[in-house]
Order: sequence, then structure tokens, then C-alpha cells
Amino acid sequence: MPTTNTTRRLRTGSSSLLITVALCGLLLNTNMSISFANPAGDLPSIEQRVAELLGQMTLAEKIGQMNQRNASDGYAPDYLREGLRVGRIGSVLNVVDVDIVNELQRIAVEESRLGIPLMVGRDVIHGFKTVMPIPLGQAASWNPDIVREGARVAALEAATTGVNWTFAPMIDIARDARWGRIAESLGEDPFLASELGAAMVRGFQGDNLADTGTIAACAKHFAGYGAAESGRDYATTNVSENELRNVHLRPFKAAVDAGVTTLMASFSDIDGVPATANEFLMRRVLRDEWRFDGFVVSDWDSVRQLAIHGLTEGDRESAYEAATAGVDMEMAGHAYEDNLEELISEGRIDVAMIDATVANILRAKFRLGLFENPYTKPAELPAIANEHALATAKKAALQSVVMLKNDHGTLPLSPEALDSVALIGPLADAPYEQLGTWIFDGDANLSITPMHAIHSLVGKQVDVRYLRAMENSRSKVSEHFDDAVDIAAGSDAVVLFLGEESILSGEAHSRADISLPGDQAELVRRIRETGKPVIAVILAGRPLTLTNIVDHVDAILFAWHPGTMGGPAIADLLFGVESPSGKLPATFPRMVGQIPIYYNQKNTGKPPSPDTIVHIDDIDARAPQLSLGMTAFHLDAGYTPLYSFGFGLSYAEWEYADIRTSASELRLGQSLTISADVTNTGEVAADEVVQLYVRDLVGNVTRPVKELKGFKRLRLEPGQTMTVDFDLHTDDLSFYGRNMQLMTEPGDFHAWIGGSSDAELRTEFRIVADD
Repeated sequence: MPTTNTTRRLRTGSSSLLITVALCGLLLNTNMSISFANPAGDLPSIEQRVAELLGQMTLAEKIGQMNQRNASDGYAPDYLREGLRVGRIGSVLNVVDVDIVNELQRIAVEESRLGIPLMVGRDVIHGFKTVMPIPLGQAASWNPDIVREGARVAALEAATTGVNWTFAPMIDIARDARWGRIAESLGEDPFLASELGAAMVRGFQGDNLADTGTIAACAKHFAGYGAAESGRDYATTNVSENELRNVHLRPFKAAVDAGVTTLMASFSDIDGVPATANEFLMRRVLRDEWRFDGFVVSDWDSVRQLAIHGLTEGDRESAYEAATAGVDMEMAGHAYEDNLEELISEGRIDVAMIDATVANILRAKFRLGLFENPYTKPAELPAIANEHALATAKKAALQSVVMLKNDHGTLPLSPEALDSVALIGPLADAPYEQLGTWIFDGDANLSITPMHAIHSLVGKQVDVRYLRAMENSRSKVSEHFDDAVDIAAGSDAVVLFLGEESILSGEAHSRADISLPGDQAELVRRIRETGKPVIAVILAGRPLTLTNIVDHVDAILFAWHPGTMGGPAIADLLFGVESPSGKLPATFPRMVGQIPIYYNQKNTGKPPSPDTIVHIDDIDARAPQLSLGMTAFHLDAGYTPLYSFGFGLSYAEWEYADIRTSASELRLGQSLTISADVTNTGEVAADEVVQLYVRDLVGNVTRPVKELKGFKRLRLEPGQTMTVDFDLHTDDLSFYGRNMQLMTEPGDFHAWIGGSSDAELRTEFRIVADD
């Protein structure tokens, strides 16, 4: 909800505070009687209820609301009871036992002086018991509807345990595949991440936060976390304000516009100031510019870590920096609890700032309906892993798989044409590994693996021969490779299930070498020697460098970590029940040295082209220094990736034609429509994700060579043609210029429509200046 028009600004030192006029008035009237719980009848406004409650709180109780405690270190009602009774705890996290949660809520509501219920947090990232594909995989669906529905399923399942707050979506822009947390991200592009992140927020939060089965979302990590140096988690981020505003902040603005309840500060520093103490982010951008009225939580113990960064001398100064910067709640640490009251008594922090902070937290609790319904009744919610949940998980997995290669029509396989198929590799029958990272509550017993799904699909019609061949994806023992070769040689086709175990991606799991780990490449080479058709199905938490295997396989399905129903989805794609339709949400480099490599780069003053590059192997001995084109490329990798952003093949064939605009010129504030005809020239019905890219040719600051501005998923029958329209407003072409003001400039633009960022079908239009 937007900040009300009655809001006024107060300043304490350098901190900008938001205090409602209603709050100021109600604090003076202690005789008002507004029940904090209003189960029926005419409700006072949430702002009135927040103000009334604040007016009755002691300073210690206010600071208590700013503290979140871990509840997984034993029987939480025992060791948290006293803190709850005296109002020193506003939130708990990491408890998923409904009886324990209800008991914690009972103590908070019935035994404390003011009866303020708890926020109960949990990392519900891509499912709860029923696991969806990892977020990067969901991004490959390019389908906001399925992303929203997956979050809805996760919310309903998590809510059965009393969880009412998830630390998702993670909408950091990720352009370095070495970073383990790219698995949690929605990819490299601000537009795609914005659309899908907003969809995820709406899925978690529903139409009304107070409805049964909704949980508060938390957009993280604010901000720039995905730009960590060398892809090392928690490392420094050096991002200019222009890059920050034009790239990294855009998904967070979209989440705020979608009504996200909370944001989480990043662990990392940004431009020398850790995000947990970054007033520019928390107050200037989030509160003053975006008018956000939810609350900000720190990451795990990151307030106290300000001293480890070297920004402060200890917990006391860390608490001061974080609180004055605008971090409303401290996760897991004790810096606020131990130091804020003394900082206030010394006059370094004004109590008005604390009131504004606590108001943000209470506002979220009222919006969640916790004062009316603090307790969880699982019987009021759908069953775990119900039919709809599993169908959603399968659909998400189906649409997330990207076909990267399909030489000679190797896929789909036909049960009628096969007597036998070999399934080889460490990830063909690994129910836990297919779930991916951040699945604390995921139930591997629900997983249907590819091996079991293929058996079920083909029945007795095809002899399915399975061999694990490697203990895990990292194994460097090849003792079973001879057996694998024998099985492959005796089969009509071979499907290799390769990739990364789930532990190799996620938080603190960064890799410097992002090729297939262990001896998997050697296994591919050995199987290739049999001469049989070889299909690689790759399960991984990040883009991988596949250069060392791509020429040794006939087809590649990149399945990410596909979740609970990954097996049936993969089986349907392998055997043509469905056509692959996923598109890459992140660029795949040829080798790790190309990183960072992403489609919407700047042109530079010396852009490369096919005519200017020379491969290192083609350089003559003693060649003169100026003989190599003098453009921006790597001698040993060129300038193109292995697979581009937006790329993904299909069993259908797609033809794009007749791109046009509804007008060649438009003025600021106007819109135009960009259209193209898309035809399925193949022999099967299939989905295609049609993509619109735009380039601003001249700008106040340099602009990317292409920017995604729209996409639509459509399904066409063989021979069917559809006209696809994209409406583009001049505001959609805005960017932050030299003065950090959002602007759209008159000038010339190019636009492309196609099936990837390599789209060649181009048109032009112009924005003309007002007279």
C-alpha cells in the first residue's frame, strides 16, 4: 500500500523518518480505546491501530519488535518464553512445527503485556514440501503465470506449519555464473527479473495478505549482491550509481510496486558502505523515492558483521549505523537488543526514529491479519503435495527445460523406433539432488526421478538399461566406465544424466571452474566412441561451460535442478509428449574467462565483429602488434557466448516475418505498437517465447546494445501463423542519466522481435521532441 498523503517528514541527524500525522495525534490521547484485534465490524484504519499500539509500548517493547530470534536450536517455547513474555522478540525464524509455532504465538499473544503476534520466517525459496525448479530454472520458463502459481503452492504448504513470512524472491541481477546464488536468482536481465519477481511476490502474498494461506514476501538482497567480485559469495561489490539504478535496482522497484511486504539488506558492501549500513539505499531510495512503507530486515547477523567489514569498532556502533541507515529488524544477532536503548538515552538516536521503525513492523503484522488470526489451523489449508501442487511443479519443470542442441533430429526419441535405451549418469536417479539448493523442507520422497519416469512412460515397450557410472557428479573414479560403454554399445540410444549435485550451487557454493565437475567429460567421450546417438540431460544450478562436451553429444536438454516433478517433465520432453520451450535467462559462456558476459552489454568505442576477430591459433609468428582488429574480444574465445540469453530450441520450427510499427514517430508520453508475424513451420504443436528488444542509439549516458522490453509465450499448431503485438510507451524506454534522474530522450531507436537476444528481424522508430 502507498504511503498516505498525511505523511510528513522528520529528520534526526542525517536520518529521514516517516511518521504519520495520525500517529502524532494519537500518541497524545492515551484514553482512546482501539482493540488491537478486530475480528468483525468497522475496523479502524491500520495506521490508527499502529498508532494506538505504539502509544502503549515501552521503549524496551519497541526495541523488542526489532529483534528476530532463531527458533531451531531446541524446543523454542522453553528458551524463548521469557523473551516473548516481556516483549523482547518481534519475530522468529526456522521453526516449521505447527504445534511449536502455535505455542510461541500463544505465549506472545496471551502472556505478554500487549499481545503482539509474531512474524514467523523461513526460507521458502522455490517450494516447501513440493519443490518447483530452482528460481533460475523458473526464469527459463519466461512465464509469470507459472512462477506466480508456484509461489502460491509454496505459500499454502508453508502456511500449514505456521510460517507467515518467506525470504524470497531473490531478485539480484546475476551475471556471473561462478556465483553459487545465481541458482536462486531470476537471471541476468532487469526486465525479466522484474516481471518474474513481481509475479512471485503476488503468488506468495495473494490478493489480500490477511487471507488464509498467504505469507509475506521479502525481496532480497538489497542491493547489488549479484555483482560480487569474482563470483565469490559475500565479496565486495563495486557498482556505480548509474549501473545500480539502471540495472540492479529495477527488480526491487518492481517488487515494491507489486506490494512486497519486506526487503532484506545485502551482506555485501556497495561502493564502500555495506548495505546493512547504507542510508542511501534504505532511506533515500527505498523510503524517500519509492515511498516504501513495509520494513527492512538484515541478513543473518549482518548488523554485527559491520565490524568485520571494518566499518565499525563493535556491536554498539554497528547497531547505530544499521538502525540510522534504516534496517528495521535485526535477524539472529543481538546488536539492537544490547545497544539501542543506551544509544537512545545518550541522544544519539531519537526515539521518533524507533517509533517509525516499529510502525513499519507493526503495519506488516496488521496487514497479515495476525492480530485477528495468530494461530494456524492446518485443516483450513490444502493438503501437502496435492494434485494441483504436483501438476504445477510438473508444468514449471516442463517449461523450464531448455534444449540447447538437437543435431539430426535426434530428439524426440520414439518408443516405436527403439528396442532399448541406456540411462547413464549420477543424476538419472537422484531424488534429493534434483531438488536443488535451498530446500530445507523439500521432501525427496515426493521426487519422481527421470529413471522412474522413463520406465513408467515407455513401460515394457522399451528395454530401459540404467547405470549410475559415477558415485556423484564430482567423482574422479572411472572404474564403472567400461560397464557404461558396454551398456551404451548394446542400446539404440544413450541418455547421459550429467551436471552438478545440489550442494555445488547456492549460498557460499561458488565455483571458479564451472565446467562439468569430476570425470563427467571423460564419461561423455567414452560413450561417444560407441557411435550411438548420445543425448545429454544436464541438471545444474548455474550455466555451465560445455565447450568440452558439446561436440561429443547429439542433443542437450538443460534441465537446471527441476524439482519434485523433474523426472516426468524430462521424460515427456525426451519422448516428444511435449516440446521443449524454455529459454535461457542467463548467457552461457564458452569458457569461464569470458565472465562477465551478458547480452545487454555496452557497445564500446571499438565493438567487435566477425571481420575484426582473429583466433589465437591463427596468428602468424612475429605478427605485428596492430594486426588483430583492435576490438573488444578474447583471442582464445572470440566475443560471442556459447549460448545467448533468450536462446532455446523446439521440436517445432519458427519463422519470424514482417516486423512493423504502428507509427514511425511518436512524442514523449505516447505509445506505439511493434508487431511481427510468427509461424510454426514445423510438424508439431509447440510453445514459443517471442521476445522484443530495443536499442536507444544515442543517450545522455551510453546505452546497451539491446534491452529486453517485452515477451509473450504463445502456442501454435503446425502451419499456424499469429501476429504478435507489443505495446511500447515512451516511459518504457526511460533510463537514469548523468544526473541520476529518470528520463526518456528523443532520438532514434532500433527494435527486434525474435526467439532470442540474437534476433535479426529489425525495425526502427523515432521519438521526436515536443515543439
